[in-house]
Amino acid sequence: MDVAIVTVGDEILAGDTRNTNAERLARRLHERGATVARMLTIPDERELIAEVVDDWRREFDAVIVGGGLGGTHDDVTMGGVADAFDRELVLEAEVRQDLIEYMAEYEGVDPDDIDPEAIELDLEAWGATPAGARPLLNPAGLCPGAAVENVYVFPGPPAEFEAMFDLVAEEFGGDVVSETLQITAPEGTLADTLERFRERFDLVIGSYPSSEGTNRLKVTGSDPDTVAEGIEWLRERVSTPE
Repeated sequence: MDVAIVTVGDEILAGDTRNTNAERLARRLHERGATVARMLTIPDERELIAEVVDDWRREFDAVIVGGGLGGTHDDVTMGGVADAFDRELVLEAEVRQDLIEYMAEYEGVDPDDIDPEAIELDLEAWGATPAGARPLLNPAGLCPGAAVENVYVFPGPPAEFEAMFDLVAEEFGGDVVSETLQITAPEGTLADTLERFRERFDLVIGSYPSSEGTNRLKVTGSDPDTVAEGIEWLRERVSTPE
């Protein structure tokens, strides 16, 4: 399963916020056997979001879009995704009720005692999702996400992003497996060995140097036995910690 990750946020492009959502999501997808085929960060621009989502939903098995949800002026992600599918934004009944219950809990009152018309919250702005989408009620916050065909939209706050992925994690998978070998050999001495490895095995190998401790070789493929064979081949030819 090939997955593309799109992170939306001017604050990330400005260096004000780390893109930890994409880092953690890529790791979790990889653990489930999926392949992260693309990763992109774009600004809070509705037209650009629509363009990227429209292109990538056709190219990859799934697209996960994170950030830019809510009711403020720069929260344009859900609108951009709706545009990519040529759909309107609508406030589903279940989302409306969830927002009311959230506000009731926030104010410490019974949801039945709240007058929706008196809530100091624009329910449409905070809760609308593309028509026909599957709303994803937020288990850790206010703004819902959505699943539109093969596109998933999550809120940006890390705790909410993680909790929402938990709701749909079973929908992602694949047959990718990886093993990592810790080595003491300097990366500059590995060129010939890595070239021979690529000629012998139909596997992906990555070399990751470290300024602290040991370096790493990571072998990835679709067959666990072949990956294990590749690791053993390397172990016999590259110095490793005792």
